[in-house]
Amino acid sequence: MARIQRITLSPRIVTQPLPTDADDPAIWVHPAQPERSLILGTNKARAPQGAVGVYNLQGRLVQLVSHLDQPNNIDVAYGFRLGNRKIDIAVATERYASRLRIFRIDPDRLRLEDITDLPNARVFTEAEGEAAMPMGVALYTHPTRREIFAIVSRKTGPTEGYLHQYRLVAGRNGRVGVQFVRAFGRFSGKEEIEAIAVDSPLGYVYYADEAVGIRKYYADPTHPRAAQEIALFATHFQGDQEGIAVYAPEESAGWLLCVEQLPDNSLWYLYPRFGRQQEPIAVVESGADETDGLDACAQPMGRAFPAGVIVAMNSKERNFLLYSAADLRAKLR
Repeated sequence: MARIQRITLSPRIVTQPLPTDADDPAIWVHPAQPERSLILGTNKARAPQGAVGVYNLQGRLVQLVSHLDQPNNIDVAYGFRLGNRKIDIAVATERYASRLRIFRIDPDRLRLEDITDLPNARVFTEAEGEAAMPMGVALYTHPTRREIFAIVSRKTGPTEGYLHQYRLVAGRNGRVGVQFVRAFGRFSGKEEIEAIAVDSPLGYVYYADEAVGIRKYYADPTHPRAAQEIALFATHFQGDQEGIAVYAPEESAGWLLCVEQLPDNSLWYLYPRFGRQQEPIAVVESGADETDGLDACAQPMGRAFPAGVIVAMNSKERNFLLYSAADLRAKLR
């Protein structure tokens, strides 16, 4: 590890705090005006305080969608077909309701609209107790069929089949529910699995077995090797393996960012997107406290974020820190 480049990075924007307990961010890019893009973040609390916060790129909280029963993680996908139109969606886990909450992202009003088909959005229906409580979520878009899937982890589960994958399906009256597709994924049994990230263009899903490392599988449930683990890496962390994010610029290979959760100064380990991910190419000192969730986007989003943005949860202040990806790229050898 001594030969790996070490970088210190400071945030460009610090968001306003959430009311109770910030947990996980997601980035949505506006289709026509990238500077109007949004940061979504979960407020992890029991109802009615449980919420999803909506921030602009200046860090101002512009909407708080409350009355969720402990939302943990959230992710975004583009172009979901709902009737005769395509919409962008955000999907959050709702732990104590054992379901997903699905929101339409309104590009004009810059707000979330709940479109969940509540009776048909339950997950882990065969389980009870903590094994039925969803935690992490990541959305996978199939490259040819354009179907969107939610890959969901839970508070506890078996050593095989810990994660479930669900197809998002349009129901009546413009509502969206889920359809179970498969159970997959190995678990060490040591702590829990929360952080999940999908690299849709390459077809991989990564998740953090918190006391062991990052596990890699194929995201396409029809892949002939879908049930087989491809790799286990990031096994050297002293803190928990937590947030995972994919940074995928069109002009270069990009990276996979994996969080080592530490007090006051959580670290990001940067691994290559392509090839084997056994050794990181750099480690970043973020200055964020006890980071659970992380997200990254390589699309330009105005003058502050010309090469995209990286968003990290900051536990102590119950908020999120926005870093310029251009700052990180400039420091990388």
